[in-house]
Amino acid sequence: MSDSFLATHKRTRMNGAFRAAHIGEHVVVYGWVQSARDHGGVIFVDLRDRTGLVQVRFEPSHLGGAAHQIADRLRGEWVIGARGEVISRGTNINPKIATGEVEILCDQVEVLSEARTPPFEIKDDLDTNETTRLTYRYLDLRRPKLAANFALRSRVNQLTRRYFCEGNGFLELETPILAKSTPEGARDYLVPSRVHPGQFYALPQSPQQFKQLFMMSGMDRYMQICRCFRDEDLRADRQPEFTQLDLELSFVDVSDIRTLLDGYVAMIWKDVKGYEVPTPIPSITWQEAMDKYGIDRPDLRFGLPLCDLTETLRDRVEFRVFADAIGRGGIVKALPIPEGSSLTRKDLDKTFPEEAAPFGAKGVAWARIAEDGSWSGPVAKGLSDELRAEVTARMGVGPGALVLFVADKPSVANAALAQLRRVVGERLGLIRPGTWSFCWVVDFPMFEYDDGEKRWAAMHHPFTSPLDSDLERLGSDPGSVRAKAYDLVLNGIELGGGSIRIHRSDVQNQVFRLLGLSQEDVDDKFGFFIQALSYGTPPHGGIALGMDRLLMLICGAESLRDVIAFPKTQKATDLMTDSPSDVAPHQLAELHIRTKVEAG
Repeated sequence: MSDSFLATHKRTRMNGAFRAAHIGEHVVVYGWVQSARDHGGVIFVDLRDRTGLVQVRFEPSHLGGAAHQIADRLRGEWVIGARGEVISRGTNINPKIATGEVEILCDQVEVLSEARTPPFEIKDDLDTNETTRLTYRYLDLRRPKLAANFALRSRVNQLTRRYFCEGNGFLELETPILAKSTPEGARDYLVPSRVHPGQFYALPQSPQQFKQLFMMSGMDRYMQICRCFRDEDLRADRQPEFTQLDLELSFVDVSDIRTLLDGYVAMIWKDVKGYEVPTPIPSITWQEAMDKYGIDRPDLRFGLPLCDLTETLRDRVEFRVFADAIGRGGIVKALPIPEGSSLTRKDLDKTFPEEAAPFGAKGVAWARIAEDGSWSGPVAKGLSDELRAEVTARMGVGPGALVLFVADKPSVANAALAQLRRVVGERLGLIRPGTWSFCWVVDFPMFEYDDGEKRWAAMHHPFTSPLDSDLERLGSDPGSVRAKAYDLVLNGIELGGGSIRIHRSDVQNQVFRLLGLSQEDVDDKFGFFIQALSYGTPPHGGIALGMDRLLMLICGAESLRDVIAFPKTQKATDLMTDSPSDVAPHQLAELHIRTKVEAG
Protein backbone atom coordinates (compact mmCIF):
# COMPACT_ATOMS: atom_id res chain seq x y z
CA MET A 1 0.00 0.00 0.00
CA SER A 2 1.17 3.49 -0.81
CA ASP A 3 0.51 6.20 1.78
CA SER A 4 0.82 8.75 -1.00
CA PHE A 5 -2.37 7.45 -2.67
CA LEU A 6 -4.44 8.16 0.43
CA ALA A 7 -2.70 11.48 0.92
CA THR A 8 -3.37 12.75 -2.59
CA HIS A 9 -6.63 10.99 -3.49
CA LYS A 10 -9.51 12.09 -1.25
CA ARG A 11 -12.79 10.25 -1.55
CA THR A 12 -15.30 12.16 -3.64
CA ARG A 13 -18.44 10.56 -2.20
CA MET A 14 -19.73 7.26 -0.84
CA ASN A 15 -20.13 4.46 -3.38
CA GLY A 16 -23.90 4.20 -3.17
CA ALA A 17 -24.37 7.91 -3.99
CA PHE A 18 -23.36 7.94 -7.67
CA ARG A 19 -26.09 8.85 -10.17
CA ALA A 20 -26.47 9.90 -13.79
CA ALA A 21 -26.05 13.54 -12.74
CA HIS A 22 -22.39 12.77 -11.95
CA ILE A 23 -21.47 11.61 -15.46
CA GLY A 24 -18.30 13.35 -16.62
CA GLU A 25 -16.88 13.88 -13.13
CA HIS A 26 -13.43 12.61 -12.21
CA VAL A 27 -13.82 10.90 -8.84
CA VAL A 28 -12.05 8.84 -6.19
CA VAL A 29 -13.72 5.87 -4.50
CA TYR A 30 -12.70 3.43 -1.78
CA GLY A 31 -14.12 0.14 -0.59
CA TRP A 32 -14.16 -3.64 -0.60
CA VAL A 33 -14.20 -5.77 -3.75
CA GLN A 34 -17.58 -7.47 -3.80
CA SER A 35 -16.84 -9.27 -7.07
CA ALA A 36 -14.51 -9.06 -10.07
CA ARG A 37 -15.56 -10.30 -13.51
CA ASP A 38 -13.50 -10.58 -16.71
CA HIS A 39 -15.71 -10.05 -19.78
CA GLY A 40 -13.50 -10.60 -22.78
CA GLY A 41 -10.60 -8.61 -21.43
CA VAL A 42 -12.65 -5.85 -19.81
CA ILE A 43 -12.74 -6.33 -16.02
CA PHE A 44 -15.70 -5.15 -13.97
CA VAL A 45 -15.36 -4.76 -10.21
CA ASP A 46 -18.31 -4.16 -7.90
CA LEU A 47 -16.88 -1.93 -5.19
CA ARG A 48 -18.80 -1.92 -1.89
CA ASP A 49 -18.96 0.36 1.10
CA ARG A 50 -21.71 0.68 3.70
CA THR A 51 -23.89 2.75 1.36
CA GLY A 52 -23.94 0.25 -1.52
CA LEU A 53 -22.14 -0.76 -4.71
CA VAL A 54 -20.66 1.09 -7.65
CA GLN A 55 -19.24 -0.67 -10.72
CA VAL A 56 -15.63 0.13 -11.65
CA ARG A 57 -14.58 -0.62 -15.24
CA PHE A 58 -11.01 -1.56 -16.20
CA GLU A 59 -10.12 -1.37 -19.92
CA PRO A 60 -6.93 -3.23 -21.03
CA SER A 61 -5.85 -0.38 -23.35
CA HIS A 62 -6.92 2.55 -21.17
CA LEU A 63 -3.93 4.74 -20.22
CA GLY A 64 -1.48 1.97 -21.01
CA GLY A 65 -3.38 -0.71 -19.10
CA ALA A 66 -1.60 -0.25 -15.74
CA ALA A 67 -4.87 -0.22 -13.77
CA HIS A 68 -6.13 -3.24 -15.74
CA GLN A 69 -3.07 -5.26 -14.77
CA ILE A 70 -3.71 -4.64 -11.07
CA ALA A 71 -7.44 -5.36 -11.47
CA ASP A 72 -6.63 -8.74 -12.99
CA ARG A 73 -5.43 -10.01 -9.60
CA LEU A 74 -8.12 -8.49 -7.38
CA ARG A 75 -10.05 -10.89 -5.18
CA GLY A 76 -13.14 -10.67 -2.98
CA GLU A 77 -12.87 -8.45 0.13
CA TRP A 78 -9.62 -6.82 -0.94
CA VAL A 79 -9.65 -3.15 -0.01
CA ILE A 80 -8.81 -0.79 -2.87
CA GLY A 81 -8.86 2.86 -3.85
CA ALA A 82 -9.65 3.87 -7.42
CA ARG A 83 -9.68 7.06 -9.47
CA GLY A 84 -11.51 7.54 -12.73
CA GLU A 85 -14.31 9.15 -14.70
CA VAL A 86 -18.00 8.54 -14.12
CA ILE A 87 -19.50 7.30 -17.41
CA SER A 88 -22.90 6.04 -18.53
CA ARG A 89 -23.59 2.31 -18.72
CA GLY A 90 -25.69 2.97 -21.80
CA THR A 91 -28.27 0.25 -22.29
CA ASN A 92 -26.61 -2.03 -19.71
CA ILE A 93 -28.42 -0.45 -16.78
CA ASN A 94 -28.61 -2.54 -13.62
CA PRO A 95 -32.00 -1.71 -12.03
CA LYS A 96 -31.20 -3.77 -8.93
CA ILE A 97 -28.78 -1.18 -7.52
CA ALA A 98 -29.17 2.57 -7.03
CA THR A 99 -25.98 3.30 -9.00
CA GLY A 100 -27.06 1.07 -11.89
CA GLU A 101 -27.03 3.82 -14.56
CA VAL A 102 -23.33 4.63 -14.20
CA GLU A 103 -19.90 3.12 -13.76
CA ILE A 104 -16.39 4.46 -13.19
CA LEU A 105 -13.80 4.06 -15.93
CA CYS A 106 -10.69 3.53 -13.84
CA ASP A 107 -7.49 5.51 -14.51
CA GLN A 108 -5.61 4.45 -11.39
CA VAL A 109 -6.13 1.79 -8.71
CA GLU A 110 -4.27 1.00 -5.53
CA VAL A 111 -4.52 -2.17 -3.42
CA LEU A 112 -4.71 -0.97 0.17
CA SER A 113 -5.21 -4.35 1.83
CA GLU A 114 -5.41 -7.95 0.67
CA ALA A 115 -7.83 -10.37 2.34
CA ARG A 116 -8.05 -14.03 3.18
CA THR A 117 -11.00 -15.92 1.78
CA PRO A 118 -13.82 -15.21 4.27
CA PRO A 119 -15.70 -18.09 5.92
CA PHE A 120 -18.90 -17.00 4.17
CA GLU A 121 -19.82 -14.82 1.22
CA ILE A 122 -20.60 -11.21 2.03
CA LYS A 123 -24.19 -11.06 0.79
CA ASP A 124 -27.68 -10.91 2.26
CA ASP A 125 -29.26 -14.15 1.05
CA LEU A 126 -26.78 -16.54 2.63
CA ASP A 127 -27.54 -19.75 4.50
CA THR A 128 -24.54 -19.66 6.84
CA ASN A 129 -25.48 -20.59 10.40
CA GLU A 130 -25.68 -17.83 12.98
CA THR A 131 -22.87 -19.28 15.09
CA THR A 132 -20.39 -18.72 12.25
CA ARG A 133 -21.74 -15.26 11.49
CA LEU A 134 -21.47 -14.17 15.13
CA THR A 135 -17.95 -15.59 15.41
CA TYR A 136 -16.95 -13.39 12.46
CA ARG A 137 -19.33 -10.55 13.31
CA TYR A 138 -17.05 -7.90 11.77
CA LEU A 139 -17.56 -9.68 8.43
CA ASP A 140 -21.28 -10.18 9.02
CA LEU A 141 -21.66 -6.42 9.54
CA ARG A 142 -20.36 -5.84 6.01
CA ARG A 143 -23.53 -7.40 4.58
CA PRO A 144 -25.71 -4.69 2.99
CA LYS A 145 -28.82 -5.53 5.00
CA LEU A 146 -27.06 -5.29 8.35
CA ALA A 147 -25.14 -2.19 7.28
CA ALA A 148 -28.48 -0.56 6.42
CA ASN A 149 -29.88 -1.52 9.82
CA PHE A 150 -27.11 0.34 11.61
CA ALA A 151 -27.32 3.36 9.34
CA LEU A 152 -31.02 3.47 10.23
CA ARG A 153 -30.19 3.07 13.92
CA SER A 154 -27.93 6.09 13.72
CA ARG A 155 -30.67 8.04 11.98
CA VAL A 156 -33.24 7.17 14.65
CA ASN A 157 -30.84 8.24 17.42
CA GLN A 158 -30.34 11.61 15.73
CA LEU A 159 -34.08 12.12 15.26
CA THR A 160 -34.69 11.14 18.89
CA ARG A 161 -32.28 13.71 20.28
CA ARG A 162 -33.66 16.38 17.98
CA TYR A 163 -37.28 15.68 18.94
CA PHE A 164 -36.78 15.68 22.68
CA CYS A 165 -33.90 18.13 23.22
CA GLU A 166 -34.45 20.67 20.46
CA GLY A 167 -38.19 20.26 20.09
CA ASN A 168 -39.38 19.66 23.64
CA GLY A 169 -36.83 21.17 25.99
CA PHE A 170 -35.22 18.03 27.41
CA LEU A 171 -31.70 17.87 28.81
CA GLU A 172 -29.60 14.90 27.72
CA LEU A 173 -28.05 13.73 30.99
CA GLU A 174 -25.98 10.71 31.99
CA THR A 175 -26.41 8.31 34.90
CA PRO A 176 -23.86 5.99 36.55
CA ILE A 177 -22.95 2.57 35.21
CA LEU A 178 -21.45 1.42 38.52
CA ALA A 179 -24.35 1.61 40.95
CA LYS A 180 -25.92 -0.01 44.00
CA SER A 181 -27.66 -3.38 43.78
CA THR A 182 -31.39 -2.89 44.39
CA PRO A 183 -34.30 -5.29 43.85
CA GLU A 184 -35.80 -4.51 40.41
CA GLY A 185 -37.16 -7.85 39.21
CA ALA A 186 -34.23 -9.41 37.37
CA ARG A 187 -30.81 -10.52 38.57
CA ASP A 188 -28.09 -7.88 38.64
CA TYR A 189 -24.73 -8.12 36.96
CA LEU A 190 -22.31 -7.55 39.83
CA VAL A 191 -18.88 -5.88 39.69
CA PRO A 192 -16.48 -6.52 42.59
CA SER A 193 -14.74 -3.56 44.16
CA ARG A 194 -10.97 -3.76 44.53
CA VAL A 195 -10.89 -0.78 46.87
CA HIS A 196 -13.65 -2.15 49.13
CA PRO A 197 -12.97 -5.89 49.55
CA GLY A 198 -16.05 -8.08 49.60
CA GLN A 199 -18.34 -5.34 48.29
CA PHE A 200 -19.89 -5.04 44.85
CA TYR A 201 -21.31 -2.55 42.42
CA ALA A 202 -24.24 -3.51 40.20
CA LEU A 203 -24.65 -2.64 36.54
CA PRO A 204 -27.96 -0.77 36.19
CA GLN A 205 -31.05 -2.66 35.08
CA SER A 206 -32.40 0.82 34.35
CA PRO A 207 -31.57 4.35 35.57
CA GLN A 208 -34.90 4.43 37.45
CA GLN A 209 -33.80 5.95 40.74
CA PHE A 210 -31.27 8.28 39.16
CA LYS A 211 -33.73 9.80 36.73
CA GLN A 212 -36.17 10.39 39.57
CA LEU A 213 -33.33 12.04 41.51
CA PHE A 214 -32.85 14.36 38.53
CA MET A 215 -36.47 15.46 39.01
CA MET A 216 -35.80 16.06 42.71
CA SER A 217 -32.76 18.08 41.63
CA GLY A 218 -34.92 20.38 39.52
CA MET A 219 -33.67 19.22 36.10
CA ASP A 220 -37.35 18.98 35.07
CA ARG A 221 -36.96 17.16 31.74
CA TYR A 222 -34.37 14.40 31.32
CA MET A 223 -33.60 12.10 28.40
CA GLN A 224 -30.89 9.55 27.79
CA ILE A 225 -30.21 6.83 25.24
CA CYS A 226 -28.67 4.52 27.79
CA ARG A 227 -27.26 1.06 28.24
CA CYS A 228 -28.96 -1.31 30.69
CA PHE A 229 -28.03 -4.76 31.96
CA ARG A 230 -30.11 -7.70 33.17
CA ASP A 231 -28.90 -11.19 33.97
CA GLU A 232 -31.93 -13.15 32.75
CA ASP A 233 -32.81 -15.98 30.42
CA LEU A 234 -32.57 -14.88 26.80
CA ARG A 235 -34.80 -15.15 23.74
CA ALA A 236 -35.12 -13.53 20.32
CA ASP A 237 -36.22 -10.17 21.72
CA ARG A 238 -33.98 -10.09 24.81
CA GLN A 239 -30.27 -9.46 25.39
CA PRO A 240 -28.21 -9.18 28.60
CA GLU A 241 -27.19 -5.65 27.64
CA PHE A 242 -29.63 -3.47 25.78
CA THR A 243 -30.38 0.14 24.93
CA GLN A 244 -33.39 2.11 26.02
CA LEU A 245 -34.68 5.62 25.48
CA ASP A 246 -35.13 6.84 29.04
CA LEU A 247 -37.32 9.85 29.85
CA GLU A 248 -38.51 11.61 33.00
CA LEU A 249 -40.58 14.80 33.35
CA SER A 250 -41.79 16.92 36.25
CA PHE A 251 -45.28 18.36 36.78
CA VAL A 252 -47.00 16.05 34.30
CA ASP A 253 -49.83 13.55 34.27
CA VAL A 254 -50.44 10.45 32.17
CA SER A 255 -51.99 12.40 29.27
CA ASP A 256 -48.91 14.64 28.96
CA ILE A 257 -46.56 11.68 28.58
CA ARG A 258 -48.85 9.88 26.16
CA THR A 259 -49.15 12.99 23.98
CA LEU A 260 -45.37 13.44 23.98
CA LEU A 261 -44.74 9.81 22.96
CA ASP A 262 -47.52 9.87 20.35
CA GLY A 263 -45.67 12.69 18.65
CA TYR A 264 -42.35 10.88 18.92
CA VAL A 265 -43.40 7.61 17.28
CA ALA A 266 -45.40 9.53 14.65
CA MET A 267 -42.27 11.51 13.78
CA ILE A 268 -40.04 8.41 13.62
CA TRP A 269 -42.43 6.36 11.49
CA LYS A 270 -43.09 9.28 9.14
CA ASP A 271 -39.38 9.97 8.60
CA VAL A 272 -38.17 6.37 8.39
CA LYS A 273 -41.13 4.46 6.93
CA GLY A 274 -43.21 7.22 5.31
CA TYR A 275 -46.13 6.03 7.46
CA GLU A 276 -48.62 8.37 9.13
CA VAL A 277 -49.31 7.07 12.64
CA PRO A 278 -52.89 8.05 13.56
CA THR A 279 -52.79 10.16 16.71
CA PRO A 280 -53.82 10.25 19.44
CA ILE A 281 -52.84 6.61 19.75
CA PRO A 282 -55.85 4.70 21.17
CA SER A 283 -55.76 3.06 24.59
CA ILE A 284 -57.13 -0.10 26.13
CA THR A 285 -57.24 -0.89 29.83
CA TRP A 286 -55.18 -3.76 31.16
CA GLN A 287 -58.35 -5.56 32.22
CA GLU A 288 -59.93 -5.24 28.77
CA ALA A 289 -56.72 -6.45 27.13
CA MET A 290 -56.61 -9.53 29.34
CA ASP A 291 -60.33 -10.23 28.89
CA LYS A 292 -60.35 -9.88 25.09
CA TYR A 293 -56.84 -10.98 24.11
CA GLY A 294 -55.39 -12.85 27.11
CA ILE A 295 -52.25 -10.72 27.12
CA ASP A 296 -51.26 -7.22 28.21
CA ARG A 297 -49.56 -6.46 24.88
CA PRO A 298 -52.31 -7.29 22.38
CA ASP A 299 -51.74 -7.41 18.63
CA LEU A 300 -54.60 -5.30 17.29
CA ARG A 301 -53.81 -5.79 13.60
CA PHE A 302 -56.54 -8.42 13.51
CA GLY A 303 -59.65 -9.38 15.46
CA LEU A 304 -60.37 -12.81 16.99
CA PRO A 305 -61.25 -11.63 20.52
CA LEU A 306 -61.46 -14.23 23.27
CA CYS A 307 -64.65 -15.01 25.17
CA ASP A 308 -64.89 -15.96 28.85
CA LEU A 309 -67.60 -18.61 29.26
CA THR A 310 -67.07 -19.40 32.93
CA GLU A 311 -70.28 -17.91 34.30
CA THR A 312 -72.35 -19.16 31.37
CA LEU A 313 -71.18 -22.72 32.03
CA ARG A 314 -71.01 -22.70 35.84
CA ASP A 315 -73.11 -25.52 37.37
CA ARG A 316 -74.61 -26.30 33.93
CA VAL A 317 -71.88 -28.03 31.96
CA GLU A 318 -71.42 -31.81 31.93
CA PHE A 319 -68.10 -31.79 30.07
CA ARG A 320 -65.83 -32.90 32.89
CA VAL A 321 -62.73 -30.88 31.90
CA PHE A 322 -64.76 -27.65 32.06
CA ALA A 323 -66.65 -28.54 35.22
CA ASP A 324 -63.47 -29.55 37.08
CA ALA A 325 -61.62 -26.38 36.09
CA ILE A 326 -64.49 -24.16 37.27
CA GLY A 327 -64.76 -26.16 40.48
CA ARG A 328 -61.08 -25.51 41.24
CA GLY A 329 -61.57 -21.76 40.84
CA GLY A 330 -60.34 -21.68 37.24
CA ILE A 331 -61.98 -20.37 34.10
CA VAL A 332 -63.21 -21.67 30.76
CA LYS A 333 -62.22 -19.35 27.95
CA ALA A 334 -62.71 -19.67 24.20
CA LEU A 335 -61.13 -18.46 20.98
CA PRO A 336 -63.97 -18.27 18.43
CA ILE A 337 -62.70 -18.42 14.83
CA PRO A 338 -65.51 -17.38 12.45
CA GLU A 339 -63.75 -18.65 9.31
CA GLY A 340 -62.04 -21.68 10.79
CA SER A 341 -63.03 -24.38 8.31
CA SER A 342 -59.56 -24.46 6.70
CA LEU A 343 -57.89 -25.46 9.99
CA THR A 344 -57.26 -29.18 9.91
CA ARG A 345 -57.64 -32.09 12.29
CA LYS A 346 -53.85 -32.16 12.58
CA ASP A 347 -53.97 -28.56 13.79
CA LEU A 348 -56.57 -29.50 16.38
CA ASP A 349 -54.93 -32.70 17.62
CA LYS A 350 -51.25 -31.76 17.38
CA THR A 351 -50.30 -28.21 16.44
CA PHE A 352 -52.57 -26.27 18.78
CA PRO A 353 -51.94 -28.44 21.89
CA GLU A 354 -48.20 -28.20 21.26
CA GLU A 355 -48.41 -24.40 20.98
CA ALA A 356 -50.41 -24.16 24.22
CA ALA A 357 -48.37 -26.64 26.27
CA PRO A 358 -45.39 -24.33 27.11
CA PHE A 359 -47.85 -22.00 28.86
CA GLY A 360 -49.08 -24.77 31.17
CA ALA A 361 -52.22 -25.80 29.28
CA LYS A 362 -52.92 -29.53 29.60
CA GLY A 363 -54.94 -29.59 26.40
CA VAL A 364 -57.02 -27.63 23.90
CA ALA A 365 -60.66 -28.65 23.44
CA TRP A 366 -62.54 -27.73 20.28
CA ALA A 367 -65.88 -27.65 18.55
CA ARG A 368 -67.00 -27.01 14.98
CA ILE A 369 -70.32 -25.35 14.20
CA ALA A 370 -72.09 -26.79 11.17
CA GLU A 371 -74.41 -25.03 8.72
CA ASP A 372 -77.46 -26.13 10.69
CA GLY A 373 -75.98 -24.80 13.94
CA SER A 374 -75.10 -28.22 15.33
CA TRP A 375 -71.79 -28.83 17.07
CA SER A 376 -69.20 -31.53 16.47
CA GLY A 377 -66.06 -32.31 18.41
CA PRO A 378 -65.10 -33.37 21.95
CA VAL A 379 -67.05 -30.58 23.67
CA ALA A 380 -70.36 -31.11 21.89
CA LYS A 381 -71.71 -33.99 23.98
CA GLY A 382 -70.98 -32.25 27.27
CA LEU A 383 -73.31 -29.34 26.56
CA SER A 384 -77.08 -29.48 26.25
CA ASP A 385 -78.77 -28.15 23.12
CA GLU A 386 -79.93 -25.12 25.07
CA LEU A 387 -76.46 -24.45 26.48
CA ARG A 388 -74.77 -24.86 23.08
CA ALA A 389 -77.18 -22.31 21.61
CA GLU A 390 -76.49 -19.92 24.49
CA VAL A 391 -72.71 -20.31 24.18
CA THR A 392 -72.88 -19.81 20.40
CA ALA A 393 -74.82 -16.58 20.89
CA ARG A 394 -72.42 -15.46 23.63
CA MET A 395 -69.45 -15.92 21.30
CA GLY A 396 -71.18 -14.22 18.37
CA VAL A 397 -70.29 -16.86 15.79
CA GLY A 398 -72.29 -18.88 13.32
CA PRO A 399 -72.04 -21.74 10.82
CA GLY A 400 -68.50 -22.56 9.67
CA ALA A 401 -66.90 -21.40 12.89
CA LEU A 402 -64.26 -23.29 14.83
CA VAL A 403 -63.94 -22.70 18.57
CA LEU A 404 -60.87 -23.50 20.67
CA PHE A 405 -61.29 -23.85 24.45
CA VAL A 406 -58.83 -23.84 27.35
CA ALA A 407 -60.01 -24.59 30.88
CA ASP A 408 -57.48 -23.83 33.61
CA LYS A 409 -56.46 -21.17 36.09
CA PRO A 410 -56.74 -17.67 34.55
CA SER A 411 -53.02 -17.12 33.98
CA VAL A 412 -52.68 -20.40 32.04
CA ALA A 413 -55.88 -20.06 30.01
CA ASN A 414 -55.12 -16.47 29.04
CA ALA A 415 -51.50 -17.12 28.07
CA ALA A 416 -52.31 -20.27 26.06
CA LEU A 417 -55.18 -18.65 24.16
CA ALA A 418 -53.14 -15.52 23.47
CA GLN A 419 -50.56 -17.73 21.79
CA LEU A 420 -53.21 -19.67 19.85
CA ARG A 421 -54.80 -16.40 18.71
CA ARG A 422 -51.45 -15.29 17.29
CA VAL A 423 -50.84 -18.63 15.57
CA VAL A 424 -54.34 -18.71 14.06
CA GLY A 425 -54.06 -15.11 12.90
CA GLU A 426 -50.85 -15.94 11.05
CA ARG A 427 -52.18 -19.23 9.62
CA LEU A 428 -55.34 -17.60 8.26
CA GLY A 429 -53.47 -14.62 6.80
CA LEU A 430 -55.33 -12.11 8.94
CA ILE A 431 -52.27 -9.91 9.42
CA ARG A 432 -51.70 -7.66 6.42
CA PRO A 433 -47.99 -7.11 5.68
CA GLY A 434 -46.72 -3.63 6.33
CA THR A 435 -49.42 -2.72 8.84
CA TRP A 436 -48.70 -0.97 12.12
CA SER A 437 -51.08 -1.02 15.06
CA PHE A 438 -50.07 1.09 18.06
CA CYS A 439 -51.99 1.15 21.32
CA TRP A 440 -51.55 2.23 24.91
CA VAL A 441 -52.33 -0.26 27.65
CA VAL A 442 -53.33 1.63 30.81
CA ASP A 443 -54.64 1.13 34.37
CA PHE A 444 -52.44 -1.84 35.23
CA PRO A 445 -52.83 -3.52 38.61
CA MET A 446 -50.44 -1.97 41.08
CA PHE A 447 -49.47 -5.37 42.53
CA GLU A 448 -49.53 -9.05 41.67
CA TYR A 449 -49.50 -11.82 44.22
CA ASP A 450 -46.48 -14.13 44.21
CA ASP A 451 -47.86 -17.58 45.12
CA GLY A 452 -44.39 -19.02 45.56
CA GLU A 453 -43.16 -16.34 47.99
CA LYS A 454 -46.62 -15.72 49.47
CA ARG A 455 -46.35 -11.96 49.19
CA TRP A 456 -47.30 -9.03 47.00
CA ALA A 457 -44.92 -7.89 44.26
CA ALA A 458 -44.93 -4.69 42.21
CA MET A 459 -46.25 -5.32 38.70
CA HIS A 460 -44.05 -2.55 37.26
CA HIS A 461 -41.64 -1.37 39.97
CA PRO A 462 -42.02 -0.12 43.54
CA PHE A 463 -41.87 3.57 42.58
CA THR A 464 -45.13 3.50 40.57
CA SER A 465 -47.94 5.68 41.88
CA PRO A 466 -51.43 4.29 42.51
CA LEU A 467 -54.47 5.92 40.95
CA ASP A 468 -55.72 8.70 43.21
CA SER A 469 -59.13 7.01 43.43
CA ASP A 470 -57.52 3.74 44.63
CA LEU A 471 -55.02 5.18 47.11
CA GLU A 472 -57.30 4.66 50.12
CA ARG A 473 -57.37 0.87 49.46
CA LEU A 474 -53.59 0.54 49.45
CA GLY A 475 -53.55 -0.97 52.94
CA SER A 476 -56.87 -2.79 52.98
CA ASP A 477 -57.20 -4.29 49.48
CA PRO A 478 -53.92 -4.02 47.52
CA GLY A 479 -55.09 -6.46 44.85
CA SER A 480 -57.74 -3.97 43.70
CA VAL A 481 -55.38 -0.99 43.45
CA ARG A 482 -54.62 0.22 39.94
CA ALA A 483 -51.45 2.04 38.97
CA LYS A 484 -50.76 5.18 36.98
CA ALA A 485 -48.83 2.92 34.64
CA TYR A 486 -48.89 2.65 30.87
CA ASP A 487 -47.25 0.53 28.18
CA LEU A 488 -46.85 1.44 24.53
CA VAL A 489 -47.52 -1.62 22.37
CA LEU A 490 -46.92 -2.13 18.65
CA ASN A 491 -48.10 -5.21 16.74
CA GLY A 492 -48.20 -7.29 19.89
CA ILE A 493 -44.76 -6.23 21.12
CA GLU A 494 -44.18 -3.96 24.08
CA LEU A 495 -42.10 -1.00 22.91
CA GLY A 496 -41.81 0.38 26.41
CA GLY A 497 -43.54 1.25 29.61
CA GLY A 498 -43.63 3.85 32.31
CA SER A 499 -45.64 5.42 35.07
CA ILE A 500 -46.33 8.45 37.15
CA ARG A 501 -44.06 8.05 40.18
CA ILE A 502 -44.72 8.24 43.88
CA HIS A 503 -43.54 11.66 45.03
CA ARG A 504 -44.55 11.39 48.70
CA SER A 505 -42.25 9.61 51.14
CA ASP A 506 -45.15 8.36 53.29
CA VAL A 507 -46.79 6.62 50.31
CA GLN A 508 -43.43 5.23 49.15
CA ASN A 509 -42.75 3.78 52.60
CA GLN A 510 -46.24 2.26 52.66
CA VAL A 511 -45.58 0.54 49.32
CA PHE A 512 -42.23 -0.79 50.53
CA ARG A 513 -43.92 -2.27 53.62
CA LEU A 514 -46.61 -3.86 51.49
CA LEU A 515 -43.90 -5.49 49.36
CA GLY A 516 -42.49 -7.12 52.47
CA LEU A 517 -39.45 -4.89 52.90
CA SER A 518 -38.43 -4.29 56.48
CA GLN A 519 -37.30 -0.84 57.58
CA GLU A 520 -33.77 -2.22 57.64
CA ASP A 521 -34.16 -3.39 54.03
CA VAL A 522 -35.53 0.00 52.99
CA ASP A 523 -32.71 1.87 54.73
CA ASP A 524 -30.11 -0.42 53.19
CA LYS A 525 -31.44 -0.47 49.62
CA PHE A 526 -33.26 2.84 49.29
CA GLY A 527 -32.22 5.03 52.24
CA PHE A 528 -30.74 7.75 50.05
CA PHE A 529 -33.85 7.74 47.87
CA ILE A 530 -36.33 8.04 50.74
CA GLN A 531 -34.23 10.84 52.19
CA ALA A 532 -34.27 12.67 48.87
CA LEU A 533 -38.07 12.40 48.72
CA SER A 534 -38.30 14.25 52.03
CA TYR A 535 -36.68 17.42 50.66
CA GLY A 536 -39.51 18.52 48.38
CA THR A 537 -40.25 16.32 45.37
CA PRO A 538 -42.27 17.48 42.37
CA PRO A 539 -44.94 15.19 40.92
CA HIS A 540 -43.19 13.45 38.06
CA GLY A 541 -43.36 10.54 35.67
CA GLY A 542 -41.57 8.96 32.78
CA ILE A 543 -41.20 6.12 30.37
CA ALA A 544 -38.51 3.91 28.86
CA LEU A 545 -38.69 2.59 25.30
CA GLY A 546 -36.62 -0.38 24.19
CA MET A 547 -34.65 1.04 21.28
CA ASP A 548 -33.49 -2.40 20.16
CA ARG A 549 -37.08 -3.65 19.90
CA LEU A 550 -38.21 -0.46 18.17
CA LEU A 551 -35.45 -0.82 15.59
CA MET A 552 -36.09 -4.54 15.17
CA LEU A 553 -39.67 -3.73 14.18
CA ILE A 554 -38.76 -0.84 11.87
CA CYS A 555 -36.08 -2.92 10.12
CA GLY A 556 -38.29 -5.99 9.83
CA ALA A 557 -35.58 -8.02 11.57
CA GLU A 558 -36.32 -11.42 13.09
CA SER A 559 -34.07 -10.94 16.10
CA LEU A 560 -32.58 -8.20 18.25
CA ARG A 561 -29.20 -9.54 17.18
CA ASP A 562 -29.78 -8.00 13.74
CA VAL A 563 -29.89 -4.48 15.20
CA ILE A 564 -27.23 -4.82 17.93
CA ALA A 565 -23.72 -4.47 16.57
CA PHE A 566 -21.98 -7.03 18.76
CA PRO A 567 -24.72 -9.15 20.38
CA LYS A 568 -24.63 -12.12 22.71
CA THR A 569 -26.03 -15.55 21.92
CA GLN A 570 -28.99 -17.09 23.74
CA LYS A 571 -26.44 -18.46 26.22
CA ALA A 572 -25.17 -14.90 26.88
CA THR A 573 -21.82 -15.54 25.19
CA ASP A 574 -19.88 -13.42 22.72
CA LEU A 575 -18.53 -15.87 20.14
CA MET A 576 -16.31 -13.29 18.49
CA THR A 577 -14.33 -12.30 21.60
CA ASP A 578 -14.90 -15.62 23.40
CA SER A 579 -16.44 -14.04 26.47
CA PRO A 580 -17.17 -14.53 29.27
CA SER A 581 -13.75 -15.99 29.94
CA ASP A 582 -11.41 -16.95 32.74
CA VAL A 583 -9.20 -14.26 34.21
CA ALA A 584 -5.71 -14.51 35.62
CA PRO A 585 -5.39 -15.61 39.26
CA HIS A 586 -3.66 -12.37 40.21
CA GLN A 587 -6.66 -10.38 38.99
CA LEU A 588 -8.96 -12.38 41.27
CA ALA A 589 -6.52 -11.96 44.14
CA GLU A 590 -6.58 -8.17 43.69
CA LEU A 591 -10.37 -8.32 44.00
CA HIS A 592 -10.21 -10.60 47.05
CA ILE A 593 -12.19 -13.28 45.16
CA ARG A 594 -11.80 -17.03 44.97
CA THR A 595 -13.89 -19.15 42.59
CA LYS A 596 -15.43 -22.48 43.44
CA VAL A 597 -16.29 -24.84 40.58
CA GLU A 598 -18.96 -27.28 41.69
CA ALA A 599 -18.43 -30.89 40.56
CA GLY A 600 -21.15 -32.77 38.70
